[in-house]
Amino acid sequence: MNVALATTALSFALAGGAKADDDLQGMMSDSKNWVIQSGDYANTRYSQLDQINKDNVKDLQVAWTFSTGVLRGHEGGPLIIGDVMYVHTPFPNTVFALDLNNDGKILWKYTPKQDSNVIPIMCCDTVNRGVAYADGKIFLYQADTTLVALDAKTGEPAWSVKNGSTADGSTGESGTSAPMVVKDKVIVGISGGEFGVRGHLTAYNIKDGSLAWRAYSMGSDKETLIDPEKTTHLGKPVGSDSGTNTWEGDQWKIGGGTTWGWYSYDPKLNLIFYGTGNPSTWNPSQRPGDNRWSMTIMARDADTGVAKWLYQMTPHDEWDYDGVNEMILADGVEIDGKPRDILFHPDRNGFAYTLDRATGELLVAKKYDPAVNWATEVVMDKNSPDYGRPKVVDKYSTHKGGEDVNTTGICPAALGTKDQQPAAYSPKTKLFYIPTNHVCMDYEPYRVSYTAGQPYIGATLSMYPAPNSHGGMGNFIAWDAAKGEIVWSKPEQFSVWSGALATAGDVVFYGTLEGYIKAVDLQGNELYKFKTPSGIIGNVTTYEHNGKQYIAVLSGVGGWAGIGLAAGLTKGTDGLGAVGGYAGLSDYTTLGGQLTVFALPGK
Repeated sequence: MNVALATTALSFALAGGAKADDDLQGMMSDSKNWVIQSGDYANTRYSQLDQINKDNVKDLQVAWTFSTGVLRGHEGGPLIIGDVMYVHTPFPNTVFALDLNNDGKILWKYTPKQDSNVIPIMCCDTVNRGVAYADGKIFLYQADTTLVALDAKTGEPAWSVKNGSTADGSTGESGTSAPMVVKDKVIVGISGGEFGVRGHLTAYNIKDGSLAWRAYSMGSDKETLIDPEKTTHLGKPVGSDSGTNTWEGDQWKIGGGTTWGWYSYDPKLNLIFYGTGNPSTWNPSQRPGDNRWSMTIMARDADTGVAKWLYQMTPHDEWDYDGVNEMILADGVEIDGKPRDILFHPDRNGFAYTLDRATGELLVAKKYDPAVNWATEVVMDKNSPDYGRPKVVDKYSTHKGGEDVNTTGICPAALGTKDQQPAAYSPKTKLFYIPTNHVCMDYEPYRVSYTAGQPYIGATLSMYPAPNSHGGMGNFIAWDAAKGEIVWSKPEQFSVWSGALATAGDVVFYGTLEGYIKAVDLQGNELYKFKTPSGIIGNVTTYEHNGKQYIAVLSGVGGWAGIGLAAGLTKGTDGLGAVGGYAGLSDYTTLGGQLTVFALPGK
């Protein structure tokens, strides 16, 4: 580690022992900062800054750039806390502290030592979705599942803890998600569903890294922190053994349900919300039953981890439609003439879900890409035994098709109508701005055996643009979560794999796989674009420094969509099927790793 002591103090350094989330919430309310990856606990990715607006955004210029020195996929984005910006990279997960008062001078740099054997067990590139901040510490969740707390002023480690059972990749566990601090705890998930890892969400005490609680996605009531009588699913108690009794034998022990997406928090309800991923293996014939609680939205008490309510979106997943996408919390959304405080979740499976976040009541579930065909609808009749379940179309059921049978024309592809790339929400318009994939697939399951640390997939995939459409592989859309309707849709040549940003200046930003950062108005009209050195899978952020608003984004192509470029793969079915689908991407961009910061001209 190369550490240079900071020459400027953090404007918002927290006193030791302070209640972290009180300070964080105060900092979040000041839009000059960007102190949490999602912008706020509600995951809105919305900023009150309006110096850059729909009338002048066309004049944006590059203010400064910073090379990370690392290739492969750059997801997530920087944190801005007072006069310091914190930038992270994919493996080896270097963190930089940059002095905004001194031309981005590197105040300190931290590069952890990790076992390189973790690289091949990271299924969809060596990505990292960003660092967290609280109590004067930067929290880095490394690829080898180590969670480390760094002194925000010096970069020196204060403590570290191993979140997985090993740190050498031998069990298939890895760390890709961004931590989230709630109260006096830092929350982290686990990756590795393609290796039979059993998912869990874990809370550590920020003071010393000691374990506060851990909730498994499946297992006994004790391990899943589920109360059989009080934890509900669509309003009814889940009953005892709900995390094991829809699995055959001990399959749940290698059942997947990993937790590598985004987390949100409602301070009033004291609930943490997140989603669980696909069940293992991808061959549905090997795991009959609903496979609870994979593919599930979970609401848990922040202090104890005990689940208040659950909702399984895709029972007995047959298509790898991980449920890990972000949960966005919005207040006062009028549904059927009544204002509701909602949780909104655009799922990989192509349905966008609106729920009452206090109770888990399902309010709306509609397709947010017309190409979605694996199911016709989600049953909304509360009196039906299938309430809340999707109506699966037999033609696109890989289970009914059977092992070693290639089921064709399934929409969306396994990477979903969207993957982890987070949407944004504007309280001004009450619309959600969603980056989407417009991709379909062929899917052939086959029998596979489990060996720790080895791929436990059991399916061969091919991906391609949705047929009979605009010919591209993505859309950027505005979505009405109360009605379940697309308000407008802007087609893109490739999937939109970056996180969106909405601002009070009536501008919405996003990035493209070719490398463009784009700005659109509230009707979806393009106002500005600029091509950065590499494809953008990072999340657009904004901040203010010395009275000037800036827009920042990481470019560096990779992730699942860009895995062919990132890992040098060429066979069409490689990269879990993505390489062939995105073969044309190499004509438009190449590897890189750069932060680009934009501002309006003038002082």
